[in-house]
Amino acid sequence: MRVLVAPDSFTGTMSAAQAAEAVADGWAREAPHDVLDLAPMSDGGPGFVSAMAATLNIALRDCVVSGPLGKPVSARFAFDEVTGTAYVESAEAVGLHLLDIADRDPRVTTSWGLGEVLAEVLRAGAKHVVVGLGGTGVCDGGAGLLAALGATSSDAEGADATPLLRGGGIALGEVSGVDLSLPLMALSGIELIVASDVDCPLLGPRGAARGFAAQKGAEPAAVDELEAALSVWSATLGSIDVLGKKKRAGVLLGAGAGGGIGAALFALGATRQPGIDYVLKASEIPRRAHAADLVLTGEGSFDWQSLRGKAVSGVAQAALTAGRPVVVLAGRVEVGRREWAGMGVTGVYSLVELAGSADLAMADARHWLTEAAARAARSWSRGLQVRS
Repeated sequence: MRVLVAPDSFTGTMSAAQAAEAVADGWAREAPHDVLDLAPMSDGGPGFVSAMAATLNIALRDCVVSGPLGKPVSARFAFDEVTGTAYVESAEAVGLHLLDIADRDPRVTTSWGLGEVLAEVLRAGAKHVVVGLGGTGVCDGGAGLLAALGATSSDAEGADATPLLRGGGIALGEVSGVDLSLPLMALSGIELIVASDVDCPLLGPRGAARGFAAQKGAEPAAVDELEAALSVWSATLGSIDVLGKKKRAGVLLGAGAGGGIGAALFALGATRQPGIDYVLKASEIPRRAHAADLVLTGEGSFDWQSLRGKAVSGVAQAALTAGRPVVVLAGRVEVGRREWAGMGVTGVYSLVELAGSADLAMADARHWLTEAAARAARSWSRGLQVRS
């Protein structure tokens, strides 16, 4: 029996590659004669650059930039010198994992460092830039990124307010005007693509603040403050031209990705493609799913976001198209059977249920993922062998 193992990262505990190895270890323990095909995934969030570099066999380059709170961090991007294409990952520069739990406050964190990475890839000679969005510790609407590329701003009285662009999400409530002339000049002639893990707008229940800020350390009152500040920022950015159509940042799908960085990139002329599509194509997942008898995927939290362009939904669709069953191994499961069955999933295993609590599952996620894979193998390997 052949099994395709294609998980995303388990945020905060395991990279996609580590998760794939843990699944392989658990499965091999129960079904040692099965052939396992490992394919670590990313939907544009953490692991995107590594996944693209590995599958395309292109070089990773290092640069030192400002992290979410301004401290220097080492970030990587992948650069294909033949095609002139650079693959950038927001989490490398401004990822949530770069912040200690006590320091997680999206009211003050900034996307400035991601702008520095973009400046680096432009200096490297990139003509096509794909920016993977996801896993950030910011909620500043991409204002910091714009400032790093030369954007300036003004307040309601017309005074210079450029430093506010680097001040985090809350500072945006005091910005009334923004000049993008320099960033647009820097990106002239460059194809810019947003590879996002979700298609959420900048504002609203599933926007950058209300949908994601709590995960980044914001208390309920801070979420409300950020929503208000981003509403001002949306008005400041105004209507954005996307493929010839004018749309407001507040409702533009994908604008809320990466803490609103999507909105800033769209304002610079970017177009959007689901990040998982890049990895699925580069990794040849449709072909590998067709060659398998069973497909395994997984992520830290199998929730409503999983249904909206994340890695699990992309892998499940590839398995469904190939006519193969797909099983999800997740840290926690927050969608019901009707929802996951509707996306083509045939079985789900929860690490939290196996461990007995979220704290225990998080404390030794690799162990519990291995156990979940072993349990899945006991059910699925034998069953598929009997039916074959």
